[in-house]
Amino acid sequence: MFGRRKKSEAAADAAGEAEQVVDETAEDEAAEDGEQRRVNLPPAPRPDGPWDVSEVSRPDEGRVDLGGVFVPGVEGMELRVEVAGDAIVAATVVLRDSAIQLQAFAAPKREGIWGEVREEIASGITKQGGVIDEVEGPLGWELRAQVPVQLPDGTGGVQLVRFVGVDGPRWFLRGVISGQGAVQPEAAGLLEQIFRDTVVVRGEGPMAPRDPIVLKLPNDAQMVPEGVQQEDQETSRFSGGMGQLQRGPEITEVR
Repeated sequence: MFGRRKKSEAAADAAGEAEQVVDETAEDEAAEDGEQRRVNLPPAPRPDGPWDVSEVSRPDEGRVDLGGVFVPGVEGMELRVEVAGDAIVAATVVLRDSAIQLQAFAAPKREGIWGEVREEIASGITKQGGVIDEVEGPLGWELRAQVPVQLPDGTGGVQLVRFVGVDGPRWFLRGVISGQGAVQPEAAGLLEQIFRDTVVVRGEGPMAPRDPIVLKLPNDAQMVPEGVQQEDQETSRFSGGMGQLQRGPEITEVR
């Protein structure tokens, strides 16, 4: 026998079908725009660092105090600071034939910026004729770049660089790995550990998102001045300017 369904049952079925259509449409849109899902997301958990100063009981233990960041000290490393105008805005750890440049920025309270920063870096490098590959590496999403450079003899060449980044509470830490650590990423384990073990001191004062967190020299620093590299603003401030990877004032730490 055939009977008439109650209106409430028919309405429920119709609502279910509509919900299914909406879900499928949302999935299709997400698939078409896979990059968008990694932009403007809340900061991801950081079970292995980098750390906020509130998460570490002794940030100065085994680390060099640069004010805005505490950088881990390892045996045989050289620590170089990068200057923009009168402010120290980045530190570069040189370890044998590899280096990692560290720079911290202010960020929104509830929103990560690493997704947007990757897009800016990628856009700037591709406009220069470089090649970008976005991969999920040991430190999360990163960019592996082939950046056009001018060699000492005046001919053109390519520099391999890795851009890594992590969003923290109201801050963003960016790392630029160069040298053998970029040519052979599997050999960059110690540089990656330095990045993870870095402690960021955002401070409580007001800062505009993306403003660099200014650093300071350690009290016992022994400076070896060999030229100060000015910040190049033609590309994204987060791209490292590439020129900033050159030798700046140096602090030699022997651990």
